[in-house]
Amino acid sequence: MKMVAKQLSIFLENRQGRLMEVTRVLAEENINFSALCIAENNEFGILRGIVSDPQKACDVLKKKNFAASLTDVLGISCPNKPGMLSLILKKLADSGIFIEYMYSFALNHATITVIRPNDLKKCIEVLQRNEVELIDPESMYNL
Repeated sequence: MKMVAKQLSIFLENRQGRLMEVTRVLAEENINFSALCIAENNEFGILRGIVSDPQKACDVLKKKNFAASLTDVLGISCPNKPGMLSLILKKLADSGIFIEYMYSFALNHATITVIRPNDLKKCIEVLQRNEVELIDPESMYNL
């Protein structure tokens, strides 16, 4: 599945400076974030992001004692207009695809969305059948 990208996931303790430590480690290795989000609770957070070199980022962070892993995700692009993302999500829902999580950002006239579906293969099939623009991994890593 050549449209599947690797997302970096890092478990972080909720303490001052921990996010800065992650970004410093990656900067020292010349690894850049294209997109990221943080979900948190009282004790820890999960930083999920698209980086320029996912495997290297994961390896470097593990060597620095961060709990890091790689997850398969998809990138889609749709016009940055009201209701466009809703139409795509409806097609997925109607096909039995559950979105575990997603995050997105607007870039000029397009919305770039990273999704983690419960069934990658079926999700790709539904998106392609409905002519949704999938973003290839290399393009995601270098946004």
